[in-house]
Amino acid sequence: MIGPQLLHRRPGLVAVMAAGVLSASPALAGARDATPWVATWATGPAGPSPGTTPQFNNQTLRYIVHTSVGGDRARVKISNTFGAAPIVIGAAHLARRVSGARVDRGSDRRLTFSGADHVTIPAGALVVSDPVALDVRALSDLAISLYLPQSTAATTTHQLALQTSYLAAGTGDATGAADLPGAATRTSWELVTGVDVSAPGGGSIVAFGDSITDGANSTVDANLRWPNVLASRLQARPETRRLGVVDLGIIGNRILHPTEPAFDNLFGPAGLARFDRDVIAQAGVEGVIVLLGINDIGHPGSSAPASDEVTAEDIEAGLVQFVERGHEHGLKVFGATLTPFEDTTLVGFFSPDKEVKRQAVNRWIRGAGAFDGVIDFDAAIRDPGHPARILPALDGGDHLHPSDAGQRAMAEAIPLALLGERRR
Repeated sequence: MIGPQLLHRRPGLVAVMAAGVLSASPALAGARDATPWVATWATGPAGPSPGTTPQFNNQTLRYIVHTSVGGDRARVKISNTFGAAPIVIGAAHLARRVSGARVDRGSDRRLTFSGADHVTIPAGALVVSDPVALDVRALSDLAISLYLPQSTAATTTHQLALQTSYLAAGTGDATGAADLPGAATRTSWELVTGVDVSAPGGGSIVAFGDSITDGANSTVDANLRWPNVLASRLQARPETRRLGVVDLGIIGNRILHPTEPAFDNLFGPAGLARFDRDVIAQAGVEGVIVLLGINDIGHPGSSAPASDEVTAEDIEAGLVQFVERGHEHGLKVFGATLTPFEDTTLVGFFSPDKEVKRQAVNRWIRGAGAFDGVIDFDAAIRDPGHPARILPALDGGDHLHPSDAGQRAMAEAIPLALLGERRR
C-alpha cells in the first residue's frame, strides 16, 4: 500500500492507479526518456560510527562533491538505505561550487521529484531527482543542498568523505542561498549518494573497494584518492575523455562478511551483498575495478572475531562472483592485486600467515585469467627491498593506507587502454 504521505498527488498517476491500469500515464513519460545518463560522482552508502548518528531538524546541509565526467543535464540521488523510518527532504538544490559554501548563483537549480519540490523517502529506499539543465564540468565541484524540515536521524552516511561540507547556521530552508555564512563544517556525506550527467557516448568506471579506494590517509579536499587521479588521467586524453570514474570504496569493507554488529553499518554490507546496488545500478557503467580482500584477511582477530577467518580460496571464489555478475550485465571486470600491509599499526591486522594468504590471492589474480585485465597495485607501491611493506615514500603512515603519492602511484599503474574499450 502506498500511503498518502509517499504519493505526490499528481492527477495522471492517481488515475492510472485507481483504474488498475498498468500502462504509464503522461505524467510518468519522463521516466522513459532516452537520456544517456552517466554517473559522474557516487559514494557507497554505509552507517556512521556507533553512537554518533547525526541528527538534524529544520536545518540545511550543503554537500560538496567532485565530478569526473561532464555533461549538460544532471540529476541527484538521495538514499535512506539504512533508515528505520521515512525521511522528508523539504527542498533540494544543485549548483556549481565557487569556494567554501559559496555557489555560482547563476548555476543554482531547484531540484524536484516527480514534479514536486519535496519528497518523502521510505526506509531502505533511494530517490532520483528530476533532471535539470546545468553545465556540469569535468573535474569540478558541485554543491548539493538539502533542507531537512523534520527531526531526521541520518543513519545513511559515508563517513570518510575527505571533503569539507557545510551545515547552515540557524534553522530553516537555505538551499537557495548563494553562501552560508557561519556554517559549521563536516567531513561526511549524509543521504546523498550520486550525481549523474547527460553524456552522449559516455560511460563510467566503478572503483569498488575498501578504505584504500576510499582514500584513507589522503589529504582532505585535495581529491587525491586513486579514483580521482584516474579520472584526471582519463580527462587528459581525448580518446578516454568520455569516461567517468566513481568511487564506491567503503572503509573496512570485506567481500564475504558485513560489518560486525559492534560497528553497526560503518563498514557497509559485504561486497557480494552490495555489488548490484553500488556497481551494476550505476548509470552508464561499463567497467569495474575490484580492490577488495585485504580486510577479509586482516579483520579476523583484529576488528572481527577469529571465526570470520577465510582462506585464500574463499576470497578467490568471491572475486569470481564479481566477474560472473559483472559479465552478466555486460561489464568489463578488472582485478587489482592486494597492497602490502606488514607492520600496520592496526593491532592484530597483520601476521606472517596473513601475508602468505595475501601473496596467494595475488598470484591467483595475476595468473588465473579470471578478469578482463589485471591492475597490479601491489607492484606499484611495494618496497622492492621488502615487498611485504609499502615503500616508505608512498606510505600514508599506518603502513596499510597509501599517502597522496601512493594513491597517485596506484592510479598511474592503471593501463588506460584497458578501460577505453567497451566489453563485447
